[in-house]
Amino acid sequence: MKIQAVKGTRDFYPEDMARRNFIVDGWKRASIRNGFLEFDGPIFEYLAMYQQKSGDEIASQLFAFEDRGERMLAIRPEITPTLARMVNQRINALPRPIKWFSVPRLCRAERPQKGRLREFFQWNVDIIGVDDCLADAEVIFCAVDYLIEAGLGSDDIVVRISSRRLLASLLEYFGIEESQLDKVYAVLDKKAKVPPEAFEKMLEEAITDADKRVKVMNLMAAETLVELEQFAGNDENAKKAVDELKRLFEYLNVMGISEFCTFDIGIVRGLAYYTGIVFEIYDKSQQLRAICGGGRYDNLLADFGGPKITATGMGMGDCVLGIVLEEKGIFSKAAVNGVIEYFVAYAEDALRNDALNIIAKIRRAGKIADFSYKGGGLGKQLKQASAAGAKQCVIIGQEYSQKKLILKDMIKGEQVEIVESEFLGQLKNAD
Repeated sequence: MKIQAVKGTRDFYPEDMARRNFIVDGWKRASIRNGFLEFDGPIFEYLAMYQQKSGDEIASQLFAFEDRGERMLAIRPEITPTLARMVNQRINALPRPIKWFSVPRLCRAERPQKGRLREFFQWNVDIIGVDDCLADAEVIFCAVDYLIEAGLGSDDIVVRISSRRLLASLLEYFGIEESQLDKVYAVLDKKAKVPPEAFEKMLEEAITDADKRVKVMNLMAAETLVELEQFAGNDENAKKAVDELKRLFEYLNVMGISEFCTFDIGIVRGLAYYTGIVFEIYDKSQQLRAICGGGRYDNLLADFGGPKITATGMGMGDCVLGIVLEEKGIFSKAAVNGVIEYFVAYAEDALRNDALNIIAKIRRAGKIADFSYKGGGLGKQLKQASAAGAKQCVIIGQEYSQKKLILKDMIKGEQVEIVESEFLGQLKNAD
């Protein structure tokens, strides 16, 4: 019986791992230079944690199972609830602000499609304990900082920013009851993802009052913060939310990434726990799902039994990002070859053990070294060294009776004779 990989999952052959590492290593570098500390949690949690706090969208995408103790568990579809649980467990011992990042493997039981799989990796950065939107600005900056390092510019990507706090204030100002907000958010989040006719029908089902529905449609057509101020009228909460967005854009300008950022009232975010500024990052071709999304979730820690502490964060999956990097030709930097620093070749089988001895010493010196298991002619071994992308080839031949080696530069084709002790000494002093 021939067994295939489960649909929506991926096999990572060496060339695929090179690309995955290109992404993940970049995520980690960006996190660390922006002052975040790495954390992780278990790959499964109690099912009730996701059902209760993440909203219907996530709860309907769970791989859930019953363990031997008849407990209902679920493989993690996201890591933010785990973050909230872990922080709450040590809330009085953790210095604030808490700036953590993680790169978990996540699973969601949904229909696989372009840019969306059942199993994927996601970069998460979160800041807990900072009320000012400066924390939101730093999260956005960290995401853009990574994308710039990866090779993307403002012609390639755009950060679309809005505010759930603003939407909540205006919807309530229009007469939408608080109990209906989550349902309305879910519909508004679909605006750019479904045809206009389908969106209007969904909105009609969520808001039965025609006058209120017209106000919401006009609101969703707003393109500037000036227009939103007009919608806000005398509502103080809405005015505060507009002012917060203005401060955020000022911070982003000071941090030098304003050319990447734009206001978009249509950014709502589907998850139920968002409470303030929200954002999504897109490829400017707009042919793909969001590369990244996030926002403020000031109630989540309290919802998990902890104190009410402000928090903001974002998640960036590797699937859509990988498509963008492939289309832009950036993955050419993630080559599998070129990692072998020294390839050791031996002119005759009698010198094989001497070659193994030198290989071991090269590796112990912290260098990457390889050799041919089959041996054979020296020319054949040199071809293997070239195919492996080796930078240098150490040749053991007749000269080795005097403890001399031939060191060949595989790029320039030049070679020199060097005493073994001197060669090994250079390796140790290289760092």
